[in-house]
Amino acid sequence: MSFYDLNKEERNERAAQIHADLQADLNAKTQEYILIFYSDEDTYIRKAAYLATGKIYKQHSELRKQILTQLQEVFLSGNEKIRQTTINAAGEIGIIDFGPIESLMEQGLNDVHHSVRNAVIGSVKKMGEKNPMPVLAFARKYLLHPDYEIRREICHGLELRGRTHPQDILPMLRLLQFDKKPRVRNTLIHVIGQIAYKKGCLETVISDLNTWENKELVKESIAEIIDVHQRYANFSFYTQTQAIAYIEKNSVIK
Repeated sequence: MSFYDLNKEERNERAAQIHADLQADLNAKTQEYILIFYSDEDTYIRKAAYLATGKIYKQHSELRKQILTQLQEVFLSGNEKIRQTTINAAGEIGIIDFGPIESLMEQGLNDVHHSVRNAVIGSVKKMGEKNPMPVLAFARKYLLHPDYEIRREICHGLELRGRTHPQDILPMLRLLQFDKKPRVRNTLIHVIGQIAYKKGCLETVISDLNTWENKELVKESIAEIIDVHQRYANFSFYTQTQAIAYIEKNSVIK
């Protein structure tokens, strides 16, 4: 029976049991349960496991060293689900303590499987939102990496921080404005759109885009910003009509 075949009470009980089993593994310095849960076919079992790992790290300082040791060891698994869940667990830890899991993020960026690399994107998003300084410093190191997929992944990972603090990531995004790879360019335009629709953000984004040299990319980004204000009409501070009026008045790109 899958996790979401259970009712809410049963799901809470299942999550609590996963938490207890993982903690028992840590206390015994074994890997029986971590390997079972991290490799489960059910996405939500794996999610419950990496959330539990993060909670144990936050609540039990005496187990932190063992948690980090286990994560490093199981990341060597040939099972991509285990490696993916390991990166997600490291991301939970990185929300409060980035340094100890930085090397795992580096390994995840270079993983052969897309699901593991995507876990890095998700982890950078959630860590960057809550623990921005070390995470943005990490992202900056890889933003101009020779591998365009790593550039794309890091760019995408900046999105959540940008939704609330676009000024923090716009100088980094600017470095990608002349990237020739379509996947990087498309991700850059997507992220610019995503960081422009919350209160106070459109003004910051348009002001910054006015100083960019790649005017063609800016035009495409503005088109994306306008479209986002329609797609996310229920979540945008401005209506699409208001956003268009603001852009027409304040953008130097016509």
